[in-house]
Amino acid sequence: MSLIPAFEIGLWNAWILQVLFFLTLSAPDFLMSKEAKERTKRATQFVPFSRTEKILAYSTHVVIMPFVVIYSLFLPLKIGTVWLSVGLPIFALALVVTVMTSINFATTPLDEPVTKGVYRISRHPIYLSGLLLYIGIGIACASWVLLLCAVLWIVLWQIVVPAEERFLLEKYGDAYREYMNRTPRWIGMPKPGGKS
Repeated sequence: MSLIPAFEIGLWNAWILQVLFFLTLSAPDFLMSKEAKERTKRATQFVPFSRTEKILAYSTHVVIMPFVVIYSLFLPLKIGTVWLSVGLPIFALALVVTVMTSINFATTPLDEPVTKGVYRISRHPIYLSGLLLYIGIGIACASWVLLLCAVLWIVLWQIVVPAEERFLLEKYGDAYREYMNRTPRWIGMPKPGGKS
């Protein structure tokens, strides 16, 4: 990993992984029934953020994500290296988590919080998959810039997530409170004192 990354437009650049990720995001929609699609729409409900939370949340969508997409056009994959061998499985895990979250949303009734599948090990697997995406591509391309984007991604969402959880508590009440008590916010991050 060098301090100054190589910038080359080419066929074997990180953009291939970005396209694969976006196809994975949209693929479940083509396979779902109309009712299942309605259930998955709740993932895009707008949380009533404070002004600061809104700025932080939107900065991930307006700054970090477009930067990563544009940057990936010029970032060569490190073909035949350990970097690629380590980064691709992490990237593949991001794809699996993304598909599983869509399936979990599509198969959970609208009047219940999503608590099954990958939601049993993390309350926020969608954000977790974004983190894995940036880490996987960053390692596959040996790019410290993308690894820094992964850190920024999760730090910004760590600040915003409490507002989302307040919204879900208001919407689902005790069902979501019980879920919070048994499921960690992030995988591998134990809940302090049994609660989070």
